[in-house]
Amino acid sequence: MCVIPPRLSKSCPTIIGVADQSAFASLSVEPVSIVDRVADELRRALFDGELEPGTALREVALAASLGVSRSTVREALGTLVADGLVDRIPNKGTVVHALTADGISDICRARLVLESAGISTWPTAEEADRNAVRDAVAQFDRLAATSTPAQDLTAAHLEIHRSITALTGSPRLIALAETLYAEIRLALAHLDRVRGNVREQAHSHGDLLRLLEDGRLDAAGAALVHHLAGAEESLLESVRQR
Repeated sequence: MCVIPPRLSKSCPTIIGVADQSAFASLSVEPVSIVDRVADELRRALFDGELEPGTALREVALAASLGVSRSTVREALGTLVADGLVDRIPNKGTVVHALTADGISDICRARLVLESAGISTWPTAEEADRNAVRDAVAQFDRLAATSTPAQDLTAAHLEIHRSITALTGSPRLIALAETLYAEIRLALAHLDRVRGNVREQAHSHGDLLRLLEDGRLDAAGAALVHHLAGAEESLLESVRQR
C-alpha cells in the first residue's frame, strides 16, 4: 500500500483528481436545457402527426402534461414559432401552423431554386457531396422497402433534397436551406402521410440520381421540376380537403 507523506497530503486530492479527470478526457456531453427538451418533444409530436394543423397549444395543459413550468413551455413554443412550426395569434394563443396554398407554393418555389442550383453543380461538386446524395437515395430505398414509420421516411426523403442543395458547396445557400428545414419537414411529413406512395417516390429519386450520374443535367433539372410539382399538387389537394 502506498503511504502518502504528511507534507503532500493536502496536495494529493488535486493530483489524484487531475489523474482521474485525464482518464475521461475522451468523454463529452452536449448540455441540453429543459426548454430544448420540451421543444424537441413538441417537434416530434408535430412530425409524427400527433398534433394536427390548427391544434391549440395551451400552455397550462402542456406544462401539466410534460411536468414542467408554464414559462418553460412558453419559451419552447417561442422556439417553434421561430421555426415556422406554430403560430401565435393575438387574443387566441398559440396553434400548430396550418399550411396555406400560398405557403405551400412558396416552399416549393424556394426548394426548386435551391435544389436546381445543386443539380447544376453536380459535375464540379466535391466527391464527398456527390456520395452524400448517393447514400441518401440508397437509404431512402432501403427504408421504402420496409414498414418504416412515416416520420422516418419523411426524414430520409428530406435528406435527399438537403444533400442535393449541399452540392453547391455554398455555405450561404446551405444555411438558407437550413432555415427552411423545419417548415419543409412539416410539409413533407403531412405529404407522406397523405400520399402513401413511398415506392413511387423511391423510383423517382432513383431516376433523378441516374440522370445526374449520366451527366444529363437538363433532364435531371426537368425531373426535379416534375417531382416538386407533384409534391406541390398533392399538398394543395390535402389543404383543400381540410
